[in-house]
Amino acid sequence: MGIPARRARDVGELVVGAIVAVLIAYLGLKIIGAVDWPAFNSSNVSRALTTVGQVVAVALLVIAVILHRGGRARWLTSLLSVVASAGLVTVTLGMPLGATKLYLFGLSVDQEFRTEYLTRMTSSPRLADMTYIDLPPYYPAGWFWWGGRFADVEGLPGWEAYKPWAIISMSVAAAVGILLWTRMVGANRGIPIALAVTTITLMYASPEPYAAVLVMIGTPMLITLLCALRGRSRIADGPVGGFRRGTSWPAVVAAGAFFGLSATFYTLYTGLFALTAALMALYLIGQAWFGASNKAVPDQAVSARRRSTIGAIIGRLVSVGAIAGLIALLVWAPYLWSRVRSEPASGGTAEHYLPERGSILPLPFFHFTLVGIITFIGLIWLLLRFRKRTIALALGLTVLTVYLFCLLSMLLTAAGTTLLSFRLDPILDATLGAAGVLGVAEVSRWAVGKFGDVRFAIGAVAAISAIALAQGVPGYLSTEITTAYTDTDGYGKRADQRPPGAESYFPEINRLIHRQTGRPADQNVVLTADYGFLSIYPYWGFQGLTSHYANPLAQFDKRAATIARWSESTTPDQMIRKLDRSPWKPPNVFLFRYGADGYTLRLAKDVYPNDPNVSRYSVTFDPAVFADPRFAVTEVGPFVVVVRR
Repeated sequence: MGIPARRARDVGELVVGAIVAVLIAYLGLKIIGAVDWPAFNSSNVSRALTTVGQVVAVALLVIAVILHRGGRARWLTSLLSVVASAGLVTVTLGMPLGATKLYLFGLSVDQEFRTEYLTRMTSSPRLADMTYIDLPPYYPAGWFWWGGRFADVEGLPGWEAYKPWAIISMSVAAAVGILLWTRMVGANRGIPIALAVTTITLMYASPEPYAAVLVMIGTPMLITLLCALRGRSRIADGPVGGFRRGTSWPAVVAAGAFFGLSATFYTLYTGLFALTAALMALYLIGQAWFGASNKAVPDQAVSARRRSTIGAIIGRLVSVGAIAGLIALLVWAPYLWSRVRSEPASGGTAEHYLPERGSILPLPFFHFTLVGIITFIGLIWLLLRFRKRTIALALGLTVLTVYLFCLLSMLLTAAGTTLLSFRLDPILDATLGAAGVLGVAEVSRWAVGKFGDVRFAIGAVAAISAIALAQGVPGYLSTEITTAYTDTDGYGKRADQRPPGAESYFPEINRLIHRQTGRPADQNVVLTADYGFLSIYPYWGFQGLTSHYANPLAQFDKRAATIARWSESTTPDQMIRKLDRSPWKPPNVFLFRYGADGYTLRLAKDVYPNDPNVSRYSVTFDPAVFADPRFAVTEVGPFVVVVRR
């Protein structure tokens, strides 16, 4: 079989593997959802069944390795691997969340704005900001856009589609990841590596599902990136010159496509991957410079070789960037065009967050846990093999980049900002975990040579360790899972069957607004501090949750000042004049909390560098300013709904 045919077969396997993963996750979630399970936070039943499913998934992966060793058909090994990896993701997250319609962290904290984004993309496929009307999106819309299409197909509201879409997309990523690893290093090592990466990712990155997708696919793709920059050569030969003939164009295209996908999913991770690519290119340039030195060769020939090789490396890097840039423009073009037109922007403070773990270097290999042990082995293996193995060099440079990124983020605190480097921990853990499996494989070969055929014992210990790590995921995520049961969902219910919160009035409020305005939700602008309402229904918000999630084009700070001025109104006429003079489309609906002094909004302001970085304050409106026929005022539970007629 020729090289083009093999490449086509590999791409075909990835596509088929992704489809199979979708089916496994989708059917698995349907089966789990068909049973009335007890709540995770009040029963251990779902935890027990999760463990059973994880054992089955690990057993299937062991069988796949055995079949590969026995020379069975490649398609069978690949199929078992895909089914098991997708099943592992589905049961590890789907079973503990089986009795709730909400995902990890429910509708609290960061999940509130993520759910709002998916609700927005479900409302319309048009790229738009999650909160503000008539603004292009600032946060990459890729994962949310596809989630919106899934919700449309399923006929689900965006908030309810979040959980299945998160699990399905991560299942696909796990399946693609395991196929990539087996193509690179064979099933013997590729399946255990993918199992380690998937489990570590579920533990540390699953609350951000789009990040988890990039970790599972990105870890092997960084190896492809190094091959793309180096050209058609082995690590011992160093990078090769000849931009056209010396370049592995399939690797360049694959790396560029992944970078483009990353740019449509998560800006922070894309920045890390870009820095990794630059570091790889610098390493290869240095290798090319010193590798060309030869006193027996004329200086002109040495210089020519250096120019050819270095030029080729730079050309490959630019090519990867160009491909990535074209794909990224699919979601970034509207926002960039607005900035090019010099539209006003202020108040966005996305980088203003520095928790304690962002002020220290992450050192997972010094933690006495299974993850700590495997990452420690990975660190040692990288240090010993980075000069001899392409995989070790790629993973090692990734680890180095993470630490450089962390140090740069800490340094930038002196300038009043950060790079949010603490969110890179999952990539570091997964990369070291992958290296750790390769280190264990080398130790295993040494043990077989030293003690005879001890492969069964090594395999048994590895499988038991994998089960131990996997069954620890629900416990590690217990807070996130419990919140999914204690938060009130979009139907006004709590999954743990306890009395719901004030959010249970949201369905009634939604019907009231529709009745009084006569418009669908996405044709209304709401001023509220109860942002869960915007997560469940696709109303536009006049103001965002906090400045850290706000679109810079929205001018969060100026809107906050405007709201404060509105609250100073004393008569209906004065209030209406101020609304009409708003530089932005004013709200036609107000959703207040009823307070002793009037109608209140509990808003937020940035107080970085403090931790927490948000301070809450209240703005109170005099009820008299809405006592006018031009407003309809209705009390619903603890809420006051004001609709401008």
